[in-house]
Amino acid sequence: MTNDRASLQALVPAEVLGDLIHNWGWLLAQGILLVVLGTIGLGMTFWLTLGTVLIFGVFLVIGGGVQLFQAFKCRGWQSILWHVVIGILYVLAGVIIFGNPLMASTMLTLLLGGVLIGVGIVRLVMAFQHRGLKNWVWPLIGGIAAIVLGFMILAQWPISGFWVIGLFVAIEMIFSGWSYIIIALGAREMGKQHALPA
Repeated sequence: MTNDRASLQALVPAEVLGDLIHNWGWLLAQGILLVVLGTIGLGMTFWLTLGTVLIFGVFLVIGGGVQLFQAFKCRGWQSILWHVVIGILYVLAGVIIFGNPLMASTMLTLLLGGVLIGVGIVRLVMAFQHRGLKNWVWPLIGGIAAIVLGFMILAQWPISGFWVIGLFVAIEMIFSGWSYIIIALGAREMGKQHALPA
């Protein structure tokens, strides 16, 4: 047990954790909340997809509006026209998403499937470039997984557009929650070690 504590202290010095050693409970609660919300999200991927796409539309409209407003403060700038065009495109994209969020989710899912295949191919190339190294197989596995996932998404498209984004958001929430839980428990353990007399 002493060896485990010494190895933990060697891996994560107390300075890295700061006040988290004493306030780990808040991070633990956040992690548990994210795991619970992500698990609930797995059961309602359609609504989570729809909500995520609509939030994306809100961000585009706000971002475009701020850019257009800011353009009026930049008189004399040679690129002002392009600045305005980008702001208008952001606002238009947001309005299109509001007008038909299901179509937007299917188009984003199509793009996501293509990006995953592209990322997978790049990872395969990287893996073969590094095949002399000890762990070169991990980029290979990651590349194959990304390509398979991309093709699975595209094979079910456009139906996959109704659930894929929500599924990814739910899974991300679960993984983030578990990582916070693990960090919080590690901080709690580190706090116990510092409380013990040397």
